[in-house]
Amino acid sequence: MVFRKETIPCIYYFETELVLPDANETHCPAMKNGGMLMNIGFIGAGKVGFSLGKYLTERNVRVTGYYSRNPDSSREAADFTNTRQYMNLRHLVEDSDVLFVAIPDSAIAPMWEQLKMLPIQNKIISHFSGSLSSAVFSDIERYHAYGYSIHPLFAINDKYESYKVISQAFFTIEGDPKYLNWFQKLFEGFGNPVEIISGQDKVRYHAAAAMVSNLYVGLANLCEEMLRNCGFSAANAHRALSPLMMGNTENIVEYRPVGALTGPIERNDLSTVMDHLDSLSGEARKIYQDLSVEVLKVAREKHPERDYSEMERIIRS
Repeated sequence: MVFRKETIPCIYYFETELVLPDANETHCPAMKNGGMLMNIGFIGAGKVGFSLGKYLTERNVRVTGYYSRNPDSSREAADFTNTRQYMNLRHLVEDSDVLFVAIPDSAIAPMWEQLKMLPIQNKIISHFSGSLSSAVFSDIERYHAYGYSIHPLFAINDKYESYKVISQAFFTIEGDPKYLNWFQKLFEGFGNPVEIISGQDKVRYHAAAAMVSNLYVGLANLCEEMLRNCGFSAANAHRALSPLMMGNTENIVEYRPVGALTGPIERNDLSTVMDHLDSLSGEARKIYQDLSVEVLKVAREKHPERDYSEMERIIRS
């Protein structure tokens, strides 16, 4: 075997086998025996399993293969990643040191019940749910295994193409302290930013992601509906708002919310905000008020010298 060190810190390869430092090591193991050869097996062969498996194999991480309830899916994923299809879950478990459970949230707990019946001692087990924590692997310590949740904060929408841009994804990781550093170094070595979070914060973290992505869709839909009520066609309502949405999103990404904020609240334009509120009713008015309260926080951060007390009174009235 030819030893080679990649640019990934503290991660070493023997040909295509990933060597990572022991969890108790605080420095790179280099040629020491403290390193561990890790084989990663995937349970589930949907978009997430396809994409992450390909992402790893493209970076010379050893993926043993795929197990799925749908044999066609596992065969397809194995072909795509040049790995192996497993028809038997036990065999995948026996051949893998790390088990990546890439299945829908509702299926994770039932799968864990199956895994408990298999030889999982010393296995590292992670799912990829955004909202579930590693606690879904209940009583995992009784089985002498280690549970994690890893979440790429990224829309994986194409099982054949998304792996090409996962390098842009921000990853969050939580779980047993023993291998948190292991996972962090793995993904940071690929260039992905990583945040270690607590299991208690997992749902709130996911709610933030849902609000900025999914609920933003709801806000866009409401605003298009408001324009349609002003006589716009559906096409023109979308066309009119698109440059605003795109420009604002780009500015938020580039300058953060405080640098991107413009508009009547930021200007402390009381009469315009009053007119807006007078023109709205029902849910639209409530949404305008609730979001304005948050915008007011940003305005105060941007302009601490301004007195926004009257603006706050108007918004909350």
